[in-house]
Amino acid sequence: MDIDKNCVYLVGAGPGDPDLLTLKAARIIVVAEVVVYDHLVGNDVLALIPPRARRIYVGKEAGNHTLSQEKISRLLVELGRKGGVVVRLKGGDPYIFGRGGEEIAALAEEGLNFQVVPGITAASGMAAYAGIPLTHRDHAQSCLFVTGHLKDGSIDLDWDALVRPRQTVVIYMGIGGLEEICRQLMAHGLPAATPAAVICNATLSNQRVVRGDVDTLTRRCREAGVAPPALIVIGSVAALADSLDWFSSQQMPREKYALKMVASGNS
Repeated sequence: MDIDKNCVYLVGAGPGDPDLLTLKAARIIVVAEVVVYDHLVGNDVLALIPPRARRIYVGKEAGNHTLSQEKISRLLVELGRKGGVVVRLKGGDPYIFGRGGEEIAALAEEGLNFQVVPGITAASGMAAYAGIPLTHRDHAQSCLFVTGHLKDGSIDLDWDALVRPRQTVVIYMGIGGLEEICRQLMAHGLPAATPAAVICNATLSNQRVVRGDVDTLTRRCREAGVAPPALIVIGSVAALADSLDWFSSQQMPREKYALKMVASGNS
């Protein structure tokens, strides 16, 4: 793959495990001249950034935003005008609750050169590593991805759509509003015994899965001291984790051969 030497690359870093980074993403990162990166990009992925590259942290954590979204977009425009290989590195996939659309729109408006490199989104990584298939012929014929934190800080979801039977609902950025989310789901007709789970640090060695049902999940997460980053899964597929989980019992130190090979081949 030829890399454009004057381009802003919007790159998805995947859900956490560096082995899940795409080869295209890795090849771009190792030749980057500037990397603008988020809070959820793992250290093993950041280790691919060449020492000569300029690093700019713009992470957003609950109640602590390094830069506003508007300022991040302006920063990318400024960097794009200067030229070179600029990488905007985001956890998961940049177009799934990553605000990638807003940033690319700013670049497009200025007529700047850009490309988008997709990544494995957090929900997909979580499903594979927690033993919770998002779709299953016996349980769910559809899957919804929603955000539990709107731009104005409110929780105002299409509750009627979320309580339909035979589907899986994955809620991003919802831990702060978990109690209200569960309350609204039950108020709109979802059975209290519907299986549910919260997965913290999905795909990483410190991944945790807290399971219960819609009625008990908030209490169990409180008792477990759950904190972001985490995903909420609502639906009968959450009950499959007991039999389908492979990751928690097989975690062991792993060499990142693919990433080492990519890095050494482009140093």
